[in-house]
Amino acid sequence: MVSLLGPAEIRELATRLGVAPTKKLGQNFVHDPNTVRRIVTAAGLTPDDVALEVGPGLGSLTLGLLPAAGHVHAVEIDPTLAGALPETAARHAGADADRLTVHRADALRVTAADLGEPPPTALVANLPYNVAVPVVLHLLAELPSLRHGLVMVQKEVADRLVAGPGSKVYGIPSVKLAWYADARGAGRVPPNVFWPVPNVDSGLVAFTRHDPPRPDVPRERVFAVVDAAFAQRRKTLRAALAGWAGGPDRAAAALTAAGADPGARGESLTVEQFAAIAASAPAGTPGAK
Repeated sequence: MVSLLGPAEIRELATRLGVAPTKKLGQNFVHDPNTVRRIVTAAGLTPDDVALEVGPGLGSLTLGLLPAAGHVHAVEIDPTLAGALPETAARHAGADADRLTVHRADALRVTAADLGEPPPTALVANLPYNVAVPVVLHLLAELPSLRHGLVMVQKEVADRLVAGPGSKVYGIPSVKLAWYADARGAGRVPPNVFWPVPNVDSGLVAFTRHDPPRPDVPRERVFAVVDAAFAQRRKTLRAALAGWAGGPDRAAAALTAAGADPGARGESLTVEQFAAIAASAPAGTPGAK
């Protein structure tokens, strides 16, 4: 039977390890067992799933994941926390601790080869606020075995990740996540379940991977269009993509060929439309055939 960590256990463990949460690593440790249970339930794990947790910290969420998944890969950049996690699991998770593999690594650089077997199928993590978006996008690009996930991020970031075309917060994170997966908001998390208490709410984002909208167009080419389109949000696509296409007329031609209005702005386009623009790139455009 797994025993989850409450506020007293979190503080005692941190004191014993000489650990203080740092802003540099974006550390806010969950100390509320009910929140851990809520995350694990919302993640929809089965015994066949292999969970990937990024930034396990003191192990609050790790302990909730161990009985729910067939295996857990925990990626932790802090050497002290990474070293202590197996012992915490052994003390609080009993035999389930055998399902844990801890990787002392940077999640922004981790590869499928680094994680080894079994390959992860679900990303479930309380992500550091300062690197949440790049971590999610890197892992989806690097780990094709990931089929679904649930991440806790700053509420503002959660809103961006799940936004659709036309929303004021729709932008680069929204489109790039949509390339890989269908995403939806899965609830708000109040600040008081964390230590230290952040000055913002958090949000849960659930996602399910799907095939790329245009498998015939390289992701890098599509993302180059997305980056250019949102670099200057107030500009029309004809103007915003001029540098990418080699001039406003060439940009307009690519947009028209893709069925997009050259006078529209990036926030009005779907990921499928961005892919169509990338596919219509004129010769000489970076990444074009």
